[in-house]
Amino acid sequence: MSNTYFQFKQFTVHQEHTAMKVCTDACLFGAWLAKDENINTASALLDIGTGTGLLSLMVAQSTCSNINTHSTITAVEIEPAAATEAQRNIKASPWAEQIKLVHSSIQEFPHQKFDCIFTNPPFYEGDLKSPNEAINVASHSMALPWTELIEVVYDLLNPNGYYYVLVPALRAYTMQKLAEQKGLFLMEEVMVSNAAKQKPFRAIHKYRKSVTPLAEVKRTNFIIKEKDNIYTENFTKLLAPYYLHL
Repeated sequence: MSNTYFQFKQFTVHQEHTAMKVCTDACLFGAWLAKDENINTASALLDIGTGTGLLSLMVAQSTCSNINTHSTITAVEIEPAAATEAQRNIKASPWAEQIKLVHSSIQEFPHQKFDCIFTNPPFYEGDLKSPNEAINVASHSMALPWTELIEVVYDLLNPNGYYYVLVPALRAYTMQKLAEQKGLFLMEEVMVSNAAKQKPFRAIHKYRKSVTPLAEVKRTNFIIKEKDNIYTENFTKLLAPYYLHL
């Protein structure tokens, strides 16, 4: 029987009752967020659809420990079992005072303003549904269509605030167009591949709330594993503060 938890260097993510488990691309996204300058200097951050609390905990390890001890993270989760498990993970972490768990849909979340918003949103639309309703809520954009997500992000962001999102590579352009129509302009795109000769399967986007498009978009590629199935130097460097065996 596999473990019902994922052990990181400074915290543990219990996930027995959560539909969507810890995965490599989410860990990569969390570590990438934690290195971002604007994330690390923000006072108020919002995690939409926190699930197990993974992204909030990874960001907190960086922002609340060493760099910006006054920052706060609000983690919102709609699914009851996930919210309960996220609360457990947060309370057991060193950053229980800096992370606030809110059990709510983001559409019903009280109107506040944030410097940075990040999310690993549900992204399946026309795909076959699972018999597990919790998985459907976590994986399918029934409860949070992207159009609604963009509306909420725009309304909750401070002027010149930043929005970060992890999406399937094939739908990255869709996210970009929806965001730009609302006034969130792409600053950076990282296309993530499992191996050098494989097509990208995820895209990491960073947007800025602005009245005009940005002059230039930084576009890079990121490879997780070498051909011999070991982690690349870039992946190892990025995840070393978190993974036990790196």
